[in-house]
Parts: sequence; structure tokens; C-alpha cells
Amino acid sequence: MNLKFCILFSFFVRNVIARGGYRSTSLSSAADLGFENESYAGSGRHLIEENQSHHPRTDIARGYMTNSELERAVKEFGRRCSHISRIYSVPWRLYTDWFFITLFEGIFDFGISIGESVRGFPLWVIEISDKPGQEEPEPAFKFIGNVHGDEPVGRELLLLLANWICDNYKRDPLVDLIVDKVHLHILPSMNPDGFSFRRRGNANNVDLNRDFPDQFFPWNNNEDARQPETKAIMSWLREMRFTASASLHGGALVANYPWDASLDKRKNYYACPDDGTFRFLASIYSKSHYNMSLSKEFEGGITNGAAWYPVYGGMQDWNYINGGCFELTLEISDNKWPNAKELPTIWEYNKMSMLNLVASLVKTGVHGRVFSSDSGRPLPGLITIKGINYTVKTSGTLADYHRLLVPGERYEVMATVPGYKSKATRFWLEKEEATNVDFILDPEVSSDGTLLRSICDCGRKSRLLSIGYFWGTHFEVYLVLIVVLAFLCFLLTRRIKSNLLKQRSPPKRSVLTV
Repeated sequence: MNLKFCILFSFFVRNVIARGGYRSTSLSSAADLGFENESYAGSGRHLIEENQSHHPRTDIARGYMTNSELERAVKEFGRRCSHISRIYSVPWRLYTDWFFITLFEGIFDFGISIGESVRGFPLWVIEISDKPGQEEPEPAFKFIGNVHGDEPVGRELLLLLANWICDNYKRDPLVDLIVDKVHLHILPSMNPDGFSFRRRGNANNVDLNRDFPDQFFPWNNNEDARQPETKAIMSWLREMRFTASASLHGGALVANYPWDASLDKRKNYYACPDDGTFRFLASIYSKSHYNMSLSKEFEGGITNGAAWYPVYGGMQDWNYINGGCFELTLEISDNKWPNAKELPTIWEYNKMSMLNLVASLVKTGVHGRVFSSDSGRPLPGLITIKGINYTVKTSGTLADYHRLLVPGERYEVMATVPGYKSKATRFWLEKEEATNVDFILDPEVSSDGTLLRSICDCGRKSRLLSIGYFWGTHFEVYLVLIVVLAFLCFLLTRRIKSNLLKQRSPPKRSVLTV
């Protein structure tokens, strides 16, 4: 009983430190968060909106999950589909949170998320995989919904997607491919405060899709000035490596890809280095959709962001530049806030698009790992494709990479690691079939026969990564041992202090009874 108390106390202290103070992790109602009414409605299609009226229109809002209902739905999914999912925190708390949740599952309700909104609502994330929470040499995909508060369709569809995958695992080959070969991460609502206010911006009325550092205008590059929701996404991408992602919006029907803006601020096509790959990914979504590819406004149902209308400080471009993540902006309904009765139809129109987009991570592209020839250790390094000015990093621990490319073409891929000889190989990328290329690199040797990697930090990094991998693999066992040892140290310290106090206290007066 004492051990459980100490563990619970440690968990409580950790969360107080992590959250900057105590707050209840139980389900919170809208009133608890300062939202007096969750029945406001958004307007129709507007690309850029300012302050909106707060007059309730319950006929439009009825049928959508409130934030409290969304929270319950996420937690319920985690319990119902725990065999292929978990509700998780940022990676540096991933294993410890998993330990505490598993140890006390069903006894306490621990609330953990990647961050919080301005008003303190958790940003819940669902991870779906056959080995959730474990690092594997597999690509990762993330969906983000409700970036704009008045575009709630995405948050509804993402819960439907998660549950559909859970219900059809081991029944549908496409679902099996996704669960077994991809780590899918779902953030249903990035802007729960904006949803409650039924407006585009967050509680500070800031458009979160204009709040990221921008490649063309560095005036907003001060990360400390970012909104908490934006900072949560940025930290998330620094801690976890995603191959591709998509954010779900409303107000149009099109798959949008980088660049989202240009230096001259004009409305012109502005291609990024992977323009062909992005067009391919956007087309997968559009062609799998019921009618997106039939658009009369956008050819093939896809568009370059800058050619549509320039967006500065957008999440899409920041992902590609800083996160090594190929992100699309998906406009999935003409109406920003359609009647809830339309949600089943919108879901059916988008279901195959969402599934095929995630599955494309393993159906195409070049994948592999990088190893050292002298030790066999994984080597974290860089992957480049000849003719494309973009670099993909391998993972730090397993040194795996996942490079998305347009199929039906010939490529030359190169692996580079400091202190090792770079290697390149050519391959033909088939349609509907990914290519696997592993690299085994030889250490560079100086003229006097000394291994050059010995004078750089590469070997040390590799050893540390190997240790980190071993530690991560046995983390739960180590954590239990650490808790037990800490508890024993606590008891020992308490015993020593007690003995010292006894020694320092004055001797009792002796009473002589005659």
C-alpha cells in the first residue's frame, strides 16, 4: 500500500511540474473551462474570417460533439481499442505515462495530452498501431482536425476514422496494412477553444494557421510568442518523426499542397522541391474521394496553395521545412459548418481518401535503414535524392528512413553519415509497390590509417543511441526498480533521521521510587 502511495504521489508531482500547477485531470465540462454556451454556430464558406457573432444557432450546432463529449469519446476509444491504440502524451513522457496508466487502469483516470489550449483544454491524441508506443522502423502519419474553431467536420470524421479502423482490423486488408505497417496519430481538435466560441481563432482570437514561423517573413519567428496550441504542435514534431500528415478544414473541396505562399505575395503557382510528390499525394486523396476530383474550380481537385491564395505562417509549410513531414491541407466540405445530418455522407465521401492517403506511406516511396559495416550499429544520417533539393533525416535510434516519391520513375538515393563514406544506389520505383534500400556504410580512414569517425562525435552518438534503445526497450522494468529503490531510500532516510532525533533529545529524568 505504501508503494502504491509513493508511486501515486510521484505521478502527481510530475504532472504538477509538467503542467505548471495542479489541475484536475477528470472530465471537464464547458462551464468548468469558462465556456458558458457550446451551442454557437459558424458561418458558411469564408477563406479568411474576423470576429464572428456569438449568437447561438442550435439548429446548426446540434449533433456535433462538445469538447467534453469529444474528450469522453477519445478516452472511450482508448479503452475499447486498447489492443491497437493508446491515448498518449508527448514522447518524453510516453513510457512513464503508459506505465502509470497501465498500473492503475480502471482505478484512476489520468488525463494526459500533448499540450493544452489557452483555456486549459487538453489536446488529445490517439495513436493506432499493432505496437502503439513502441519505436519501430515504420513510417508515421498524423491527422489534425479543427485547426479553425468554426470548421468542426474534421474532428467528427477523425473519431469516425479511428473507430472504423478499430472495428475492421483483421477484417479489411487495407486496415490491416495501416495498423501493422504504419503508426497513425490522430489529433481530433487542435483548437477546442475556438470550437467553443464558434469562431476561426483560438481563445485569444489568433488564427492558428497563421501562427507558425514563416520561411518568407521572419517577423513571426519568435517561438515564445506563439500560441500554446501552436507550440504544442511544434514540440510534438520535434519529439516525434512523422513521414506525412494532413490537416482537415472546411469551406471548399480540394487537396492543397505546398508552397502555401511566395516571396512576392502574389497569387501564383510556387512549387516546393517535392512538387511532384505532393501532387501525387494530393491526387491520391482527390481521386479516392466521391467527387473532389470532379471539381470545376480546381483541376483534378488539387491545388498549389500559393496559386489559390497566399497563406503566411501556415502549419503545412512549417511541417515540410522544419519537421521533414509532407503535409497536405485538406478542404473536405464546401460548408464550414454543415448540418450534423450531413456528417454520415461526408464521412462516406472521405473515408477511402483518408485510408488510401495513410496507406500510401507503405505502398510507394523508398524505405530502409542505415548501418555501420564495422559494428553493425544503426547510423543516424541523412537521405537525399539526386535532383531534389530536400533532405530527409533517419530516425535517431533505429536509423530508418521513409522517403516519399512519385512512382513510375528512376531515382538515385544517397545515405550520408559524418565519419563514414557516403553511398548511393539507383532504383526504379514501381507503381503501387514500395522499394526497400538498406545502406551499410564503411568508416572513413585517414592517410595514416586512423578511423576518421574516431575524431568526430559519430561513434559516441551511436553508442548513446544504442544505449537509449536498450533503455527504452526495458524501460518499464527499470522504472519499477527505480521506484522501489527510491522508496527504500526514503524509508532508510526516514529511519536515520528518526535515530538522530532520538540521540539529540535530552535524556529522560529518572525517578527513584522508594
